[in-house]
Amino acid sequence: MASYCATALVIACLLVAAAFADAAPPTLICNKVYGVQKRETCFAVAQTAGLTLKQFRRFNPNINCHNLFIGQWVCLAAVRA
Repeated sequence: MASYCATALVIACLLVAAAFADAAPPTLICNKVYGVQKRETCFAVAQTAGLTLKQFRRFNPNINCHNLFIGQWVCLAAVRA
């Protein structure tokens, strides 16, 4: 019985993963970077680069905008891979 439940759980997880596989965002390759300066925020960097905050966040999905640090590299332009 336990083996059947484990197998059913694995199959269910694989089905969910397959359902969301096509929903993954496109892979982007950064082609313009910038080093964060003192007292800059994500919004300020985006605005200076002519980007919306949404675009900036799409180019930098792993950036924590509440914890930017001086010299941190951020992406300002990207193309699809």
